[in-house]
Amino acid sequence: MKNLINTIKNIFAIEDLRIRILNTLGFLLVYRVGSYIVLPGVDATALARGHANGDSGILGLINIFAGGAFSRAAIFGLGIMPYISASIVMQLMGIAVPYFQKLQKRR
Repeated sequence: MKNLINTIKNIFAIEDLRIRILNTLGFLLVYRVGSYIVLPGVDATALARGHANGDSGILGLINIFAGGAFSRAAIFGLGIMPYISASIVMQLMGIAVPYFQKLQKRR
């Protein structure tokens, strides 16, 4: 036990390692909080009733990989899909709307 305490003291004595550990813990905290924030417009009680029937199949698998955030309709349960959808929409808008064409050419 004494050796463990000394090791933890040594870990936090190194500034770079301390910053990395605190950043990692901060990111985990942000993710855990975001996995409990329900999406706007979603009825959480109706969703809970729907998932009470059983989490089998592909939706259950997605829920497992999302850490349970998918069944709660949480913000971080969406994953990367909103970013991909927004990117596709912006590319299509660049073809149709001249203002977005100018924005794409600035990059």
